[in-house]
Amino acid sequence: MKKQASSLRRAVQARRGSSGFTLIEVMIVVAIIGILASIAIPAYNDYVRRGQLPEAFNTLSEYRVKMEQYYQDNRKYGTTDCADASSASGWNTFPTTVKYFTFTCALDTATGDTAKQSYTITATGASSQAVGHVYTINERGQRATTKFKNATVSQSCWLSSAAAC
Repeated sequence: MKKQASSLRRAVQARRGSSGFTLIEVMIVVAIIGILASIAIPAYNDYVRRGQLPEAFNTLSEYRVKMEQYYQDNRKYGTTDCADASSASGWNTFPTTVKYFTFTCALDTATGDTAKQSYTITATGASSQAVGHVYTINERGQRATTKFKNATVSQSCWLSSAAAC
């Protein structure tokens, strides 16, 4: 009987010695989670932002095609506003906001143009991670980025993941 009691006491003492974590162990785990989060969250936000930018690229390209179709019918890009004839009322909704971007169009953007032979369509980030991005396209198909990740830039392409073409 004494032998069983002695064994039982040792087992109870062994359990008491290993019941839980020390404060140091918990702090190490919290520090590791903090380091991982500081790396993962910005990477995830950048991933989400890159997924939202194609909305601007696709819609700008689509509007450019429609503006060219409008030009084929009217021999100009608009009278007072871009594509302002009633024939364009089904798609001309400038300014318009899609999910992440707002689109606007301006006539007479080429130097010396007064005959409505030029335009610039602009996509401006309106929500989520797209805020701080501005892209343009004109009647010549020239693409430009004027704002990228809230920084003013002057690039002759549409930037999506780096600050250079």
